Amino acid sequence: MLRLNVGDKVKFLNELGGGTVKKLMDSRMVMIEIEDGFDIPVLMSELVLANPELVSQPKRTAHINNIQKELQQKAEQEAHEEDQARKGKLRRFGKNPEAEGIYLAFLPHEQQWILTGLLDVILVNHTPAELLYSVGLKTETGLINADFGQMEPYSRINIETISRNDINAWCEGIVQAILVFDQSAEVYHPLFSPFDVKPNRFYKEGSYVMSGILGDKALMVCLQTLVALKSAGNYKQSLEFQTETTEPVRAVAKEKALIDKHRKEQGEAVIDLHIGELVDNISGLTSHDMFKIQFDYFEKTLHSAMANDYSKVTYIHGVGNGVLKNAIVKALESFEGTENRMAAMAKFGVGAIDVIIKSNEK
Repeated sequence: MLRLNVGDKVKFLNELGGGTVKKLMDSRMVMIEIEDGFDIPVLMSELVLANPELVSQPKRTAHINNIQKELQQKAEQEAHEEDQARKGKLRRFGKNPEAEGIYLAFLPHEQQWILTGLLDVILVNHTPAELLYSVGLKTETGLINADFGQMEPYSRINIETISRNDINAWCEGIVQAILVFDQSAEVYHPLFSPFDVKPNRFYKEGSYVMSGILGDKALMVCLQTLVALKSAGNYKQSLEFQTETTEPVRAVAKEKALIDKHRKEQGEAVIDLHIGELVDNISGLTSHDMFKIQFDYFEKTLHSAMANDYSKVTYIHGVGNGVLKNAIVKALESFEGTENRMAAMAKFGVGAIDVIIKSNEK
């Protein structure tokens, strides 16, 4: 049925003449002011528009505007849903959760075939603070921004889903963040953490460990623990609003210990002794050469751990033929005050050993 509005010019369908719609009487009939100036009631079914192109243009414009508005609202809703979908909470009370801190995780979609398929690049905020973050990737000319935003306490965010062909682009970069607490008795440093993951790690099953807070196997990069971000006493003293201040004594910078490169949390470290983690190029090396490099690094890091108050070091020796593991166990007999045991299978499988330094246990 023809839809009319007041002011529309119409013609009679079955006789000559026409007029202007003056009033909509009901859903079927309108009052028409004819050319002689009289008003007559007429059924809509007996009328046609006199100038349909003039009348329909405003309607067409309004219709187009409505469609554009609906499309914009749909796009905004889809963008919101997509943003919400890439966010999630952590399994804070899962088995063997990681130490509180900030992590970058590479999570395979195929958990049964972790060396194939897509990977989710996930930023993990395993702290009680909100996080204002920025993730930059290193390129030949500098850094490009991969993502930035805000994260809730104890949450994760999927920065990007990548294929194995995109791995090289994600091997090196910088994560920066500021921790924002509603209330805290401590002061925390901003996070400025470069990361550098060797590409060959993505193709070794031993690189993917069960994450307590994610609930799946992932290649986990600890950017910094919460304990390590806590400020020194001088910062806390500044919060006491003292009227008199003294110049802080500047300690002589201590050279970073070898073991600190592998620190996971206070007094604990994890060291991967796979040869690909220790040298960039193994071409030309014999089996004996590789064993010597691995064993020497084990001894150096253990001495460093004992000298720097570490209480536990986990060595990932792999499965293989057991030569390296047996050599480590044998060597530990000459290290007084140490014990060893198989590392947690849930995290490392059967290819790792925990070395407990009892003299440094608190």
